Amino acid sequence: MTQPDDHITVSEGARLELKCNYSSSVSLSLFWYMQYPNQGLQLLLKYVSGDNLVSGIKGFEAEFRNSETSFHLRKIPAHWKDSAKYFCALSDISLFPL
Repeated sequence: MTQPDDHITVSEGARLELKCNYSSSVSLSLFWYMQYPNQGLQLLLKYVSGDNLVSGIKGFEAEFRNSETSFHLRKIPAHWKDSAKYFCALSDISLFPL
């Protein structure tokens, strides 16, 4: 997993996009988490299978693009309460059968 954006600044009401790229040939589950200062991780959304556009909590969405090996997180409009650390993660589906 790589998150090329170490730090971004987004204006209130603008489009927020955080990039996540992966390299794997196995079936994946993909996740986005956020973390406010001095708090634990909070799961925003996950992709296991089905529709490539995933809606999550707090107005976030992410699109799974297998051909581009990407799972970018988006929110429109951004709000000051979105200021946090964001983490993209993956898991091999075979490790956690449905």
